Amino acid sequence: MLAAIWAQDEEGLIGKDDALPWRLPNDLSFFRNTTENNTIVMGRKTFEGMNKRPLPNRHTIVLTSDTSYQAEGIQVMHTVEEVLAYAESYDGIVFITGGANVYRQFFPYADILYRTVIHETFEGDTYIPEPNWDDWSMIDISEGTMDAENRYAHTFETYKRKNS
Repeated sequence: MLAAIWAQDEEGLIGKDDALPWRLPNDLSFFRNTTENNTIVMGRKTFEGMNKRPLPNRHTIVLTSDTSYQAEGIQVMHTVEEVLAYAESYDGIVFITGGANVYRQFFPYADILYRTVIHETFEGDTYIPEPNWDDWSMIDISEGTMDAENRYAHTFETYKRKNS
């Protein structure tokens, strides 16, 4: 199964200078709990924005056109087809985790979308390429808890591809 997971502001912003433009521990916990013990796929710039460190308890695949790219603790793939073949044979869920170009390439193949909407607007430089929402049905929505650490209203949404 192939899923995409991301957080965005009200206008679809997902990044600023290869990092998240907000601090929201609830969303980081949601991401961790949802993706743990599965595989995550990200582009090279997204991986390098995490200081070139794979996340614990996840198999990390970095998608890059650079055939000489290497980093410790990850698997490198070079094509969408390689990732799709891996996902086909994998027992768990393969999560697409960014950046924008990687989302754009994989939305047509995803079965599930996990979206956190932060009900604010931020400044940044990277926006999510909108999936064709006509292809998706919301199957779950929950409000995130606001507190001293989580200062922004936010909603966790899950979508399933129609007819899948």
